[in-house]
Amino acid sequence: MSYENLAGRTVVVTGAASGIGEAVAVRLAAEGARVALLARRAERLEAIAGKIRADGGEALAVVADVTDDGSVDAAAARVREAYGTVDMIVNNAGVMLPNPVDAGRIDEWQRMIDTNVTGVLRVIRAFTADLVAAAQQGRTADLVNISSIGAHIPFPTYAVYGATKAAVTYLSQSLRTEFGPRNVRVTNIEPGLTETELASHIDSGDLRAQIAGIAAESGFLASEELADLVAYTASRPRHVNLRQIMVLPTRQA
Repeated sequence: MSYENLAGRTVVVTGAASGIGEAVAVRLAAEGARVALLARRAERLEAIAGKIRADGGEALAVVADVTDDGSVDAAAARVREAYGTVDMIVNNAGVMLPNPVDAGRIDEWQRMIDTNVTGVLRVIRAFTADLVAAAQQGRTADLVNISSIGAHIPFPTYAVYGATKAAVTYLSQSLRTEFGPRNVRVTNIEPGLTETELASHIDSGDLRAQIAGIAAESGFLASEELADLVAYTASRPRHVNLRQIMVLPTRQA
């Protein structure tokens, strides 16, 4: 299905080298948006951007690390140089590193907090002025944050990951009080089990097997299905804000 109101939008997607981020970038470009793909893997980004351009879309590959202030600021400058004012952000970059809390993996905790929470804030800081300016010009302006069902439902060994996603969910809700009055929409999307590279970050074979077992029972959402949801959300009339969306495989409890 094709959606109206997306052609001509200028979109930044983080974590765009794979999974949900890649699917969102491809889908929005197919709808006529100019898409800046941000992630750390240059070769992968260039391949995706090249495919989008080959299919008639407009895409810019920008190497960026959301855990680094200077990298995010440089990426924002590069996007503005190429495309001008941005009117949509999709904060998708994230890591999932489950382990029991008593394992004491401070390295994993810090990486998840810096990517999943502070990384989201860095991107928001870099592009807030763009979103506000776009809204003042009468354009549709969207901030879309990809959280997780883990923000609400506890899973053993996922306490810190779930806490970072709960922070994103609360941040999204609170930001509506700041951005909504300025006509900038904020949407928080909480997917259930989704087929992405997140599980590949897990260093425990037992925990990877646990995810595989759950998926065998309930199935995965496809990244393209999440991309369709993002496209639908962003295509609503500018006075309509779908603020909170939880999406699960039908068989996931």
